[in-house]
Amino acid sequence: MTAAAAAPSEVVSRYLEALYYIAAERMSARPARLADWLGVSRPTVTVALQRMVRDGLVELSPAKVIVLTDRGARAAAALVRRHRILERWLTDQLGMDWIAADEEAARLEHAASDEVVDRVHALLGAPLTCPHGNPIPGSAELDPREMRVSELPPGSTARLTRISEVAEREAPLLLAELLERRLVPTALIGVLEVDAQGGMMRINLDGRARALTQETASKLWAVIEVGPLSIS
Repeated sequence: MTAAAAAPSEVVSRYLEALYYIAAERMSARPARLADWLGVSRPTVTVALQRMVRDGLVELSPAKVIVLTDRGARAAAALVRRHRILERWLTDQLGMDWIAADEEAARLEHAASDEVVDRVHALLGAPLTCPHGNPIPGSAELDPREMRVSELPPGSTARLTRISEVAEREAPLLLAELLERRLVPTALIGVLEVDAQGGMMRINLDGRARALTQETASKLWAVIEVGPLSIS
């Protein structure tokens, strides 16, 4: 194995991470979606994918869906693991906010070795998730029971599990808003009303009714729990 194959370049790393995140959103990874996610042109994506296919990191199906190979999936998981552990260190130990920690982790993940990151993980007490609730590869997995909050039916009660990576990449300021509104992992919510035409939801959080756009709700994942919530 060549050194390049063992350590993907920063450009290839960005593609691998994006493909990992898209899969976690239960979306099909197509070249157009990947271009939008990374903020690059479609021809740029085409050239990069050709190289990644050549290097055995991805495959392109007849339907033009990009699929990580076993080798690509391992490389992507290793990158995401480093990023999420470093995010935890930056927030838990250094007190950085979510947005700054995400940006700094993106820079540090390419410089930190696996040994250093593993030691940081152990020092932190081996957390299972990043600050936004997304599982750290090798330590935890996505909960198959998860649903987007925007898909929860009226009358349901659910425990927030994670904030979508889409929020981090496309709307970083939303992270600050969610933190301020206490819409964070482990929060318990109740769905009071869904107005699909108006694009709004009414939820119960901390005993109070709150409005939530379905656009924002689509970036939150939760697991339904049994038992109604009451409003005080």
